[in-house]
Amino acid sequence: MKHLLLSLFTLIVLLSGCKSKSTETAQDAVDSCQVQFRADSAYNHIVAQCDFGPRTPGSEAHRRCGDWIVDRFGALGLRVEEQKAPLTMWDGSSFECRNIIAHYGPESATPIVICAHWDARPWADADPDKTKHTQPVMAANDGASGVAVMLELARLLPDLCPDRAVDFVCFDLEDYGSDEHEGSFAMGAQYWASHNTTAYEWGILLDMVGGKDAQFRYEGFSMHYAPWLVARTWDAARTAGFAQFFPTQDGGFITDDHGPMNEAGIPTIDIIPYYQQAGVSSFGPTWHTTHDTPENISRETLRAVGQTLVQLLHQNDTSTK
Repeated sequence: MKHLLLSLFTLIVLLSGCKSKSTETAQDAVDSCQVQFRADSAYNHIVAQCDFGPRTPGSEAHRRCGDWIVDRFGALGLRVEEQKAPLTMWDGSSFECRNIIAHYGPESATPIVICAHWDARPWADADPDKTKHTQPVMAANDGASGVAVMLELARLLPDLCPDRAVDFVCFDLEDYGSDEHEGSFAMGAQYWASHNTTAYEWGILLDMVGGKDAQFRYEGFSMHYAPWLVARTWDAARTAGFAQFFPTQDGGFITDDHGPMNEAGIPTIDIIPYYQQAGVSSFGPTWHTTHDTPENISRETLRAVGQTLVQLLHQNDTSTK
C-alpha cells in the first residue's frame, strides 16, 4: 500500500517559498465558511461500509459495499458511472477492478477530482499478533474513512458551491499489493489514470483520514507536483480552525493513488497521516492490523479533514467569482 520514503528538509523551504506575504494577507481576509461538515454523518458512513465486512477483492462484502457506494452517491443526485476491467495482481490472482466515479455539477465545466480507495487489504500483515497476519483488515480508516468524507462532502455541495464541477472517484484494488513487487499497489488508480480522458483542474486524495491523534503533514510527491495546492489546503485548515491537525512540517514521500494521477498530468495532493510515536507505524497504530475498526475512528479527525475541504472549496469558489 503506502510506502514512506526519505523526506527532505528542502520541501519545507519550498512550501514556505510558494506563499508570498501578499498571499498570506489575502488569505487572512477570507471568512470561515458557514457550511458545516457533519462528522457524525461521515462516521455513520464508515460503520455502514464496515457492516458489510472486510471489502477484500472478489468477496461478497466487496460486491455489496460497491453497490451501496453507487446507491449512496446516486441518492445524493450525482451521476454515477463504473469503470470495470479484469486486472492481474502481483501473485497471479485476477480480479475485476471496480472504480466508481460520481459526477457533480455542470458537464461543461472543468471539474476538480476528490478521491479515495474503497477496498480492504486481505492480510493484516502489520498486526502485533503474528497469528492474525493472514486475517483480512476491516479497513475502517484505511479505505472507508475517505469514502465517508466524500459522501458527506457530496451532500454539502449544493449549498457550498452549486456551480462547481466535482468528480468523486472511489479507487478499487489499492491495497492488494506487496512491498517486494514494485507497482503492485494502487492498481485501480493506475487503470483509471491510464484511461482517463477528463481534463481536471486539480485533485485531492484522501487516505486514512479518520484515525485518532492523526496529523497530516506535507507529503513529498504532493509538494513536487502541486505545492500551491498544498499551501491552499493547509491555509484552509488554518482558516477553518484545524491547524493543529495540519502542521506545517514535512511528512516524507508516500507511494499512493495520487502517483498515477500526477504522472497522468493531474496535479494531485495526498492528505495522509504521519505519526511520530515510537514503535508505531508512521501511518498509525491500526494500519494493516485487525484493529482498523470503527471504534478506533475519531470523529474530530473526520471533522478536521472534512471542514478543511469545505473551506478549501469555499475559498476556491469565492475567489473565482
